[in-house]
Amino acid sequence: MKYQILTIILLCPFIFSATALEDSAKNREYHATRYMTAMSTEGMLQDFVENMSMNVPPEAREGFRAAILSYMDISEIYKTSHSLLVKYFTAAELESLADYYSSPLAQSAHKKMGAYAAELVPVIQAEASKAIAEMQKAEMEKNRSLPDVQE
Repeated sequence: MKYQILTIILLCPFIFSATALEDSAKNREYHATRYMTAMSTEGMLQDFVENMSMNVPPEAREGFRAAILSYMDISEIYKTSHSLLVKYFTAAELESLADYYSSPLAQSAHKKMGAYAAELVPVIQAEASKAIAEMQKAEMEKNRSLPDVQE
């Protein structure tokens, strides 16, 4: 019995490694494409622009959306996003992301991300602006306390 348990313990790493997804360029490409299909880059950008337009006066929203989308190269964003996914994520990670975002629950959550980001981005921008102003103020106060340079 001890030998059977020992044999199973010793063989487990080989069994699990044999079933693990190979982290090859081909697998990364395949699962990155699956992920991006589930995420719909174009839909995500349109949703983001739609939600950002809510910060613009109602009479200017349609023009804002049309202008932003007409200047965006969605194919370039897709191509860059795909290559970065392949660069930074393993095949197993991409497979997991693709599996998750293909699920109905993740699709429902994803539809809400545009509204979430549209409300969060202005807060982040405002906080970053306040932080920069505070840094500048501290730097000016520090500079005022330094003596003039005599040459």
